[in-house]
Order: sequence, then structure tokens, then C-alpha cells
Amino acid sequence: MVEVQAQVLGGPVHLAGDTVQVCITITVPSLDPALRAQSSDVCEVLAWGSAQIHCQCSVNESRVRLPATSPKQAEERAVTNADTSFAPCRGERGHVVLSTKPKILFCDLQLLPGESRSFVYRETLPCDAPPTYRGQLLKYAYKITIGVQRLGSPIKLLRVPIRVIVLQGLSEACVYSESGELAPSNPFLHTPQRDTPRHTALQIIQNLSTRKNVNQYNITNTQGKVVRFCIYKTSFRLGEDIVATFDFSSAEVPCVQYSVTLQSEEVISEACRQRPSQKPMLVPYSKAHEVCLNMTHTNLLLPIPLHVTPTFTSDLVSLQWRLHFEFVTSKTEVPGPSTPQNAEDQIEWRAPSSLEIETMVWDLPITVLPTTPSQVAQAICMPAQQTLKL
Repeated sequence: MVEVQAQVLGGPVHLAGDTVQVCITITVPSLDPALRAQSSDVCEVLAWGSAQIHCQCSVNESRVRLPATSPKQAEERAVTNADTSFAPCRGERGHVVLSTKPKILFCDLQLLPGESRSFVYRETLPCDAPPTYRGQLLKYAYKITIGVQRLGSPIKLLRVPIRVIVLQGLSEACVYSESGELAPSNPFLHTPQRDTPRHTALQIIQNLSTRKNVNQYNITNTQGKVVRFCIYKTSFRLGEDIVATFDFSSAEVPCVQYSVTLQSEEVISEACRQRPSQKPMLVPYSKAHEVCLNMTHTNLLLPIPLHVTPTFTSDLVSLQWRLHFEFVTSKTEVPGPSTPQNAEDQIEWRAPSSLEIETMVWDLPITVLPTTPSQVAQAICMPAQQTLKL
């Protein structure tokens, strides 16, 4: 028996542009002395081992129409039918949207009982790769596939899932940062080390998420002003809290209650829609609700989950984020509690048993940015190690 163990170094979550490293250990367990004496050939021989990263895309075919199959995908399907070839996508649902070149880990590996050998597989994810995404109409899933063939046996595949988070526009930023290398260099000056794509991405995320620009919105209906809404920024990282304020002090229409919902909007590209009039898919996440009758000010604190997918756009789908507001207003004036004559007096006020109300909605687009992969890894249950027995 041969045991193949694969462990993703650095955890199962990576930013696009990262170099993924996987430690692959081949182990032959020790034999019992009695069995070893009876066996004439105790050496295990592995013909070869190879590894590759691929991204599978599966869609709801009743709502999404995939583009025509490329010659490369047709060739991959032809290779998949061969029993002796390394076919990482064999048995997987959907079609391949990204695949790295397979790399050979070893050939003709011979191990005695109790011996083990380790190999490190390294591959850089493209900066413009699609992210890991589980939507209502479309899914992107990444896997590292290790193929091993024992001499005289069929090929066995070991798949290790990983999560890829993407910063939109990172590929353009990396090209811009590399353009400085074309300038003449001075051999007498120290050449600074070029930033990695991860460092560039984290710096961009830091700059965008900390940039504050106070935005105020006067929300009105047909009867007049309802509330002034103030938000300090519109770009947020995964795991961050959305902080804002409501000001009812100068309202002309009484607001009875409000709710704010963080929603994702999944929009299929026009060329891939089964129906031209197809509407986007909305998915709610965090929600805040408060009865605000006779209030002058109140605050909003809405968390962004760590497990969701940040804003991105691919050839098939665009994922946008927004805050969905619902305001319940009264058509008539609602008298509030009277002012006490003395500070120590207590006043009891009861809300009216019935009100004639109207409901209005409003949507505010926001941008959800990635965060450090280590933070995302803490919020998801994804093992970084898998084992295969041959």
C-alpha cells in the first residue's frame, strides 16, 4: 500500500496572483517482519506523479447559455477519454474555464517499506482569474489535482479544493507596477525588490477601504423629506462593518420603521442569457431593522460576512453589491410624548393602534473588496490537507 498526502502550504485560501505551494508526501508504510520475510518484492514503484490547478464552471442551463466550445476544450475532452492519460477534470461537472500546465513531480519512484519522499508543487494563479463563487445561476470551483500511477495499476487522482479571492483590476495594476522595469537601471544604485501581486493587491485594498468620503442622501417621497442618510464610504472589505447614520430631525414625513439589507446582485451577461428579459438574482445577507417613530437620530451597523464573494466581473457573470432600504412612513402626523414639566417626572406614551402607512424602497450600490486570505480561512470550513491510498 502507498499513501499520498497533499497539504496546501499557507492555508486553503489564496488571492489571485499568489503562488500556491503544495507539499506532496509519498509514504510506504512499514511491513510486519513476518510478512516482509514472505514477500520477495517489497519495493513499491510509482511510474509517475503530476499536479495541476483547474477551475470548473457549472451553470443553471435553464437560465445561462454557455458560449460555443473552444477547440482547446474539445481537445481536453478527447484526452479525458484515455485511461492512461492524466485527466484532472475527469468526472467533474461543468466545463474548464482555467487550467494551468501540468507539472511532473516524479518519475519511476521506488520506495521501500517505511520510506517516504516529499515534493513541493508550485503554481502561480493568474491575476485575472475568476474567483471561487457559489451563486444561484453559476458556480466557480478551484481544485488542485494530483495524479499518481502505481506500476501496473490505473491512475488515481487526489483533489484538494482551494478558495480563490480576486481583486477586480489587479492585473492592470500589476502591469503598471512592472512598467518601471523597462527604464534604464543604474548599476551603482540599489534596485528595490519588485512588489508581489499579493502585496500590490493588499495595498490597493487598504487604500480603497480606508478612503473616507462622506456621502449624504436626502431621501424623500411624494409628501416630502423622510430622512437624511449619511454614510462615510462605499467600499468595504470582507468582515468589515458598514457604519452609517439616519437623521430624522428635519423630516417632513414621519418614518415609523426602516430596514436595511445587504444584498448581492448576480447579473448574467447579455450574450449568455437564455431569455433577454431575464432579471438579476438577488440574495440577502445581513439585515438591520429598527422602529424609529419619534426618533431624531439613529445609527446603522451592518456586518459583511467573511465567507461571501467580493465584487467581480467575468465573461459570464457580474456580481454587484448594494444596500436595500425599506422605509415605512405614516400618511398622517403621529403625535409624540409631551415634554415633562419636571426632570423627575415619568411620562407614559403608547403608540397608536393603527396607522395609514406607505412603504418606499431605495438601493445604494456599494463595493465589497477582498481581505487577507488568513481572515477568510478562519470563517470557512475547508481542509488544507487530503490523503489518498493506492
